[in-house]
Amino acid sequence: QVQLVESGGGLVQPGGSLRLSCVASGFTFSSYAMIWYRQAPGKERELVATISTFVGSTNYADSVKGRFTISRDNAKNTVYLQMNSLKPEDTAVYYCNVRRRGRDYWGQGTQVTVSS
Repeated sequence: QVQLVESGGGLVQPGGSLRLSCVASGFTFSSYAMIWYRQAPGKERELVATISTFVGSTNYADSVKGRFTISRDNAKNTVYLQMNSLKPEDTAVYYCNVRRRGRDYWGQGTQVTVSS
């Protein structure tokens, strides 16, 4: 079955960096686009970044452009989110997502808290 396991979250000061990882299993990872979402308390889940399959084309929410970088390692079935210049408004639970055969799959999420 499809499994997505995120890690790498934590508490960081404003201006700091974190790298999130999402290890995937149960499907042919290299054949699917991968997406990072986040959900802050009291807010709807929002798309943060996407990465396509073999070519690895990327797209970002305007709020994170120039600060976050999504990447993937198909040999390790892993998608990453490098987050730099973090701001308090980046505080959220971050989820990775894959849409496979018309169904969305989610990990359990990893908490990112940006605070001094």
